[in-house]
Amino acid sequence: MTSQATDIAGRKADHIELCATGDVGFRKKTTLLECVDFVHDALPELALDEIDTTVSLLGKKLKAPILIAAMTGGTARSRDINRELASIAEERGYGFGVGSQRPMLRDEKDDTYSVRDVAPTTLILGNIGAVQARELSTDAITNLAGRVGADAMCVHLNPAMEIVQPGGDRYFAGALGAIERLVEELGIPVVAKETGCGIGPRAARRLARVGVRHVDVSGAGGTSWVAVETERAADGARALGEALRDWGVPTAASVMIAKRAKPRFSTIIATGGITSGVDAAKAIALGAHAAGIARPVLQALLAGGRKAALDFLIQVEAELRAVMLLVGAGSVRALRKTPLVLRGDLPIWAALARSPSKGE
Repeated sequence: MTSQATDIAGRKADHIELCATGDVGFRKKTTLLECVDFVHDALPELALDEIDTTVSLLGKKLKAPILIAAMTGGTARSRDINRELASIAEERGYGFGVGSQRPMLRDEKDDTYSVRDVAPTTLILGNIGAVQARELSTDAITNLAGRVGADAMCVHLNPAMEIVQPGGDRYFAGALGAIERLVEELGIPVVAKETGCGIGPRAARRLARVGVRHVDVSGAGGTSWVAVETERAADGARALGEALRDWGVPTAASVMIAKRAKPRFSTIIATGGITSGVDAAKAIALGAHAAGIARPVLQALLAGGRKAALDFLIQVEAELRAVMLLVGAGSVRALRKTPLVLRGDLPIWAALARSPSKGE
């Protein structure tokens, strides 16, 4: 293994440990999902057991609008995590995303992302950074997707994380062009995915204009990947990370922004601080087609094994189904149309989402 590959593997191991036990959440900024209120329907005229939570997402049918979102890969420990969580996704009918596949570029034998054998029918999302996509041919990314049996490929956007990360990328020009190329050439859906800082109006418009039809907003308010990298930085390099720890567009705002993008996105996935079925229901009611959950599932798995992770996700489903009943939404499509009351700063963000573009 090369020194660079060793460095990447070490970073991935650090990420697992910090996300499992570290203080790496946002400190002041929230998802703003707490600013969303449902309107109770005392006469739902529905049976709880008949609530339809199925959705079609990126060409696959899910039993619930839930993805176990991208987290890890590249280490022996991450292989076990990926396979356990992917098997849960298969059992429950969720989607599953692998972590950044960058380590696979250095090791042709890396099988830490290989989950298709335990999740034969699951929607699987591959994952590569936009900076790496810029440097790679379409054939190379097709190969990465094929090695994990991906149904779609996430291209992740993470400039805030990278500029804090020791040895991270500093040059981000050309990322949009790379995404446009992949949309045209890849052959499977391309999902533009942030990594905890959200997608704002300008980015949403630019992605939509180059043909992106699927986004994972990965908004601010959950895990701060800036904080993760700050924890890994040397003492003298931590000041920038501390300054940017709460940087980003809150998840609720980012979903609303994505919903208003033109041309419209066909798929909006809400990740970033989704910790419950109520959170997932709010994100879907704001305009998401599905909700992604990452760190809480990882923490449950590492603390209590498969049963704890499964129990957590079953509770998420139960909460989602209960909310759907209590607002009179018999399907996920109906939930996306349910009336909401918006409070606090969220209406301000909503107004920004509607504002005309400037300087583009």
